[in-house]
Amino acid sequence: MRRLAAELTAAGHRVSQETVAKLLRAEGFSLQANAKTVEGGQHPDRDGQFCYLNDQAADHLRAGDPVISVDTKKKELVGAYQNNGVEWRPAGDPEPVKVHDFIDPQLGKANPYGVYDLAADAGWVSVGTDHDTAAFAVNTIRSWWNGAGQAADPGASRLLVTADGGGSNRYRTRAWKTELAALATETGLQVTVCHLPPGTSKWNKIEHRLFSHISMNWRGRPLISHDVIVNTIAATTTSTGLRVHAELDTTRYPTGVKIPDQQMTDLETSGALTRHDWHPEWNYTLNPNCAC
Repeated sequence: MRRLAAELTAAGHRVSQETVAKLLRAEGFSLQANAKTVEGGQHPDRDGQFCYLNDQAADHLRAGDPVISVDTKKKELVGAYQNNGVEWRPAGDPEPVKVHDFIDPQLGKANPYGVYDLAADAGWVSVGTDHDTAAFAVNTIRSWWNGAGQAADPGASRLLVTADGGGSNRYRTRAWKTELAALATETGLQVTVCHLPPGTSKWNKIEHRLFSHISMNWRGRPLISHDVIVNTIAATTTSTGLRVHAELDTTRYPTGVKIPDQQMTDLETSGALTRHDWHPEWNYTLNPNCAC
């Protein structure tokens, strides 16, 4: 408004910035932020992939086989850092936190990776202290199966994993597939993966059925230690009955692990990895007990 008033005055129309504001409002203008409403380009088979994923989920659930949604939650700085939101405290006594968000070299970051069981309305979160890799992601699924999934579905022979297309579980990652192949052999489960089409990660069920509730539960609360993060996640509940298990994973997961071409070829020729006819890059099955 100040710049507009200066330009108008220079053009011979003497006016104050207050008058400029009144004129703008009279013409129907107001201060507005950007609105994220433009979806951008869509994959032509976006709806088709959602239908295929839903059919796979319905088939597994009818047969009593578990269906899980997986993803990595936003990495969190560990320490007395500001956390968005507010929390009830005595008036005039806010929680003191650091002015600058420089990472604490001793505490580092927390990498929460989650598993959401659709049928049980239950979550399992591993809070990693190292890198968010495919090995870390699959180990979280392994921990969930050994600690909760197997007991909930003792007769299951299959597992459906729904995931978005990026991060440690992205569909192009070879290590993700080889780690899942090892999991299939260990558990005897036929593990099918269906990835959400590009640009649709917000529709991943774990985002609004688990992660959103965790974020609400710790809003306005500094995540001062890994124990606080684990305990706060585990204390997350909803009125519809959500239950969450959380645990700390201090295992080292090195980055840059290369899976050679021959190993991937062996996975497919041995039958350990079977790609579906519909978008084989997004939909595939890891079969147990295959020589690979």
